[in-house]
Amino acid sequence: MSRLDAQLAFLNEADRLKSILRGTTLHDGSRRENSAEHSWHIMLYALTLAEHATRPVDINRVLKMLLLHDIVEIDAGDAPIHGGHDPARQAAREALAADRLFGLLPPDQAAEFRALWDEFEAAESDDAVFAKSLDRIQPVVANLQSGGGTWAEFNVTYEQLETRVASKAKRGAPIVWAHLETRIRAWFGA
Repeated sequence: MSRLDAQLAFLNEADRLKSILRGTTLHDGSRRENSAEHSWHIMLYALTLAEHATRPVDINRVLKMLLLHDIVEIDAGDAPIHGGHDPARQAAREALAADRLFGLLPPDQAAEFRALWDEFEAAESDDAVFAKSLDRIQPVVANLQSGGGTWAEFNVTYEQLETRVASKAKRGAPIVWAHLETRIRAWFGA
């Protein structure tokens, strides 16, 4: 297979991300967003909110991470943070998906894309911390905009949001989280 054939095979497979429905709805609440829409939207969040990162970030690296971070959902599916899934089992499925999907690419691109995906998952570098923060913030904004969205469906409590979402959001974008917190508290009646 030629380099171009491998790249096109990856891109053809990536198109399947458009059919993976997430737990989060669109802001108007009309339907669930798909993972490709989420990836686009979160990249726009990063481009727009980069000035609010805790530490300086390389926006190009952040955008690449956000573009690639959920591609594994093609094989592993979406696992809503407030859903009843086993995080360790989901992480194992996502790692296998990363092996397969990035393995479609020529070796140099496979290594680069996989390294960015691994960096995002580890959330240790400044770029990854900021990217992961936005990945937690975007669904919160969607839920607030849609009158609670899927929080009621998943029986989310304020305490769960604090534990599962706020800690990660605050690591990379505390100013953004603080700005949303008044609306979050009001919705939960906290």
